[in-house]
Amino acid sequence: MHLLYLTSVWLHIMAAVIWVGGTLFFALVLVPAVRQPEFSAVAAAMVRWTAQRFRWVGWLCFLVFILTGSINLAFRGLTWNDLSSGSFWRGSFGSVLTLKLVIFAAIVAISAVHDFIIGPRASAAWEKDSKSAASNRLRRQAVRIARLNLLLALIAIILGTMLVRGAPW
Repeated sequence: MHLLYLTSVWLHIMAAVIWVGGTLFFALVLVPAVRQPEFSAVAAAMVRWTAQRFRWVGWLCFLVFILTGSINLAFRGLTWNDLSSGSFWRGSFGSVLTLKLVIFAAIVAISAVHDFIIGPRASAAWEKDSKSAASNRLRRQAVRIARLNLLLALIAIILGTMLVRGAPW
């Protein structure tokens, strides 16, 4: 049983590493690279292709988070009775878990808007006319949304650490 728990925790952490790492790759490597003049001819297509490729990876990570997070809570001894108890949610662990779950739900919702609405529109506008006002506006929106999601993910990691190591309050 302990090996199953460790495997679940490892998968949860690996999903976080892959998702956050991919997001950081976009922000710190891909976006600065495609801004270079020598890549202007392929920039829009490269970002679109990379985003489409990473999209399924990101959504797979979300599924892994849900499955392994549930398993991890069960292995930590939480039961449906605990989760349905108001006193559990008022305690330190329950408060941190609530915040982490709310942030995770926000990440999923924001990702859906980014991945299926703003991102595709920005890519299409960029490929059509990279210098248009609409293209620039949509790209700035996509970047802002991605940055917000990255910030929320980093907060979720802090909260996950607090669930295991204890809240500072």
